[in-house]
Amino acid sequence: MSGLLITFEGIEGVGKSTLQHALADALKKRGKEVLLTREPGGTQLGEQLRAAILSADHMHVTPMAELLVMFAARAQHVAEVIQPALAKGTLILCDRFSDTSFAYQGGGRQIPFAWIESLVKMTHADVQPHLTFWLDLPVAQALARAKKRSAADRIEQETVDFFQQARECYAARALAEPKRIVRLDATGTPEQLLQQSLEIIEKIQ
Repeated sequence: MSGLLITFEGIEGVGKSTLQHALADALKKRGKEVLLTREPGGTQLGEQLRAAILSADHMHVTPMAELLVMFAARAQHVAEVIQPALAKGTLILCDRFSDTSFAYQGGGRQIPFAWIESLVKMTHADVQPHLTFWLDLPVAQALARAKKRSAADRIEQETVDFFQQARECYAARALAEPKRIVRLDATGTPEQLLQQSLEIIEKIQ
């Protein structure tokens, strides 16, 4: 029996982590074996790379260095965590995956999408999300929410234009892959988003 990889995407402040954890609780109550994980991170190496690349102490990271660190963490995450969990039949809920790289490093940083696609093929050609929830909000509203959280990391300090380009990239990817990427209106309440997500997951199991 193979598992499912469900990912959560969106710009900062849209409520990805809130929905991810609420879904995990609801699915566990239904008897599902659920694994919560995140990117960059998910492994000891990945968490160390996350801390380095997101640190506000490192404000002059080049776009290419940023991209390669993200995929280094992803390669380890896929091999060490995701592939074994899928083989066991686990339902994986992952906060961010390669769609983030297309949106942030591709849309935001203007790195050619073809280069990012090459890294996808190198690191996880055989592992793709079965379902992606894209939580969408207007940029100004999302960033206002994000500011209410803890101190902003390096990427959270980016410009409105950066996040607008990232949002537009998410929209384009959702249009290109409507069977995989489901847009959720993040102006909804956490309860509404949870119910919508559960109904969608039930249809693919």
